[in-house]
Amino acid sequence: MMELVCPAGTPAALRAAVEAGAHAVYCGFSDETNARNFPGLNFSPEELVPAVAGAHKRGAKVLVALNTFPRAGGEKLWHQRLADAEAAGVDAVILADIGLLDYAATHHPNLRRHLSVQAAAANPDAINFYAEAFDVKRVVLPRVLTVAEISAINKEIDVETEAFVFGGLCVMAEGRCALSSYATGLSPNMNGVCSPASHVVYAEEGPDLAAKLGGFTIHRTPKDRPAPYPTLCKGCFTSGEQTGHVFEDPVSLDARHLIPALAKAGVTALKIEGRQRSRAYVAEVVRAFRAATDALADGRELPLAELARLTEGQSATAGAYAKTWR
Repeated sequence: MMELVCPAGTPAALRAAVEAGAHAVYCGFSDETNARNFPGLNFSPEELVPAVAGAHKRGAKVLVALNTFPRAGGEKLWHQRLADAEAAGVDAVILADIGLLDYAATHHPNLRRHLSVQAAAANPDAINFYAEAFDVKRVVLPRVLTVAEISAINKEIDVETEAFVFGGLCVMAEGRCALSSYATGLSPNMNGVCSPASHVVYAEEGPDLAAKLGGFTIHRTPKDRPAPYPTLCKGCFTSGEQTGHVFEDPVSLDARHLIPALAKAGVTALKIEGRQRSRAYVAEVVRAFRAATDALADGRELPLAELARLTEGQSATAGAYAKTWR
């Protein structure tokens, strides 16, 4: 059976994911060591210990994301969080920074290492380097690959692969985005915040509602229509004679229909994005995907539950799996 890796932004969401059927959950600490460093989210070292114990009691794994890039002179925080993760008994850590991977391999050799999507390893040579240099056991693939490309990669590597199938869609090569940093002064890859709510403003301007990020207008919609969250890469821009969503529409990834193809391509685990989401959201999405993975394992037709209302803008895309970039 393909492993279902599910988000847990809080202890309550972790319990909801496990109870809904997650094979594994991923979470982070309440600081800049993880790429979802938002107020009210994540775990203290003290909260992680009982969370791991509870998940293990129900047969689920816990993966901890330490997937930002340490600040020069601030590495001790990341080193301490590695020790905290191992002390809590987590099943693996998800890392992106080469220096942190080396530190983990040297000082925590028994702590299983997964390569974060933030490392943007998108070809066999890069993945094999991480496996040989740091004994990485699994790579989370960037959301810029087709199923055929994933299949080609799996034929040339000996590590497990994990692919995103639902949730927020980053259209950049993760770990390389400077758009949000430019607008807000905070880096998704170092501070762990992309388009942070602290820099979001909604303002009425004539007949429109403007959604702004860091002072930049990202969307402008009529007041009687819902305004999308101002994630910069999903904003409206003018490029040549075109005005609209130049990079990507403000929608979510939904690749449930591709699960059989991903299995055939050799993917080990399916990943759901959404650590900033509520426990009710997590539970509903996990139940739908667990039903799909169970059906695949049993040779039955996949049930495609209606999840559109849980997606951004109430609509979804296959993203790079279909490569419909403009």
